[in-house]
Amino acid sequence: MSLDPSQLRPPQGATHAKKRVGRGNSSGHGTYSGKGLKGQKSRSGKGVRAGFEGGQMPIVRKMHVLRGFNNKWRVEYQPINLSSLERFADGTVVTPETLKEAGLLRHLREPVKVLARGELTRKLTVTAHGFSAAAKARIEELGGTAMLVEPDTEDGKEG
Repeated sequence: MSLDPSQLRPPQGATHAKKRVGRGNSSGHGTYSGKGLKGQKSRSGKGVRAGFEGGQMPIVRKMHVLRGFNNKWRVEYQPINLSSLERFADGTVVTPETLKEAGLLRHLREPVKVLARGELTRKLTVTAHGFSAAAKARIEELGGTAMLVEPDTEDGKEG
């Protein structure tokens, strides 16, 4: 048996009558119409935005001062694992530029650090801004060399 769409009704108790404020004290929403007494929130209009603290410095703006430590000289490296270097042929000189061309780096702005995750079976000459001790040992164990990029002396920063 199918129902005619005009016969459909929401279940009992699913809908409520609209609150009619300012219609006399016997309605329960008279005099102040549920807004309490005086003050900004009792006036007409929108009221205050979420998080507004009356002009006082909001807690959200204070939080970054109150929490943690931000080291502005921290160096963020782009990690490259040994398993990623496996794609290069034996005897290749791997530099940040060749890694970028191979699609292993997003950009050349941040320094590159080689990490020891994965297997490497080829003899490579790897030039990077940093090496983990295990990665350097593995490259040299295979007869390759791990060379550090010389820091730029113009602005005093590395890479």
